[in-house]
Amino acid sequence: MLHKTRGIVLKTTDYGESSVIVQVFTEKLGLQSYIINGVKKPKAKISRNMLQPLHLLDMVVYHKAAGNVQRISELKTAPVLQTLPYDIIKSSMALFLNEVLYKSIKQQTADEHMFDFVFSAIEWLDHQTDGLANFHLLFLVKLTRYLGFYPDRYQVDNADYFDLKDGVFKQYKPDSILYLSPAHAKLRQFIAFKLRKSVIIKIKQ
Repeated sequence: MLHKTRGIVLKTTDYGESSVIVQVFTEKLGLQSYIINGVKKPKAKISRNMLQPLHLLDMVVYHKAAGNVQRISELKTAPVLQTLPYDIIKSSMALFLNEVLYKSIKQQTADEHMFDFVFSAIEWLDHQTDGLANFHLLFLVKLTRYLGFYPDRYQVDNADYFDLKDGVFKQYKPDSILYLSPAHAKLRQFIAFKLRKSVIIKIKQ
């Protein structure tokens, strides 16, 4: 069955003399592996340059629920990244964040909220000209929301301790030894505040 979906390239692995297997985080199908034949040939319809880390794709793919490796019918880069592949600071951030995403995203089912967040963040990074110093830190903090362990800040104003096991601020010392003392918990609150203020970015929640 054919599916139309957007995708984000995470990893490309050589396969045979002229083919590759590319792992793509897709909007409609989650993380999928696709084999693409003839990529290394001079007149290839899909070139290796289109499969660089965190490149954004518009795809039409064949999908079999029981298949481990799928095939692509059509592929194009959309939108085309203008600065990220060529700017050393941006490309370094992209390589780091790509590795984190590759290690973190495992589900082969759709997670459109996470996809929209990552897709929008890459677009923002590509277009931004300044204020990049803490982008990767803010991205990682926001990513934890979609991975399921974003710190609960509900009690942050009245809490003295931070429970590392449950990821929540607490007024009283947790039963386990995995916690931050009041001095360190306050420092964590301050760092989180500074991170939010240091980069002004609007990413879809």
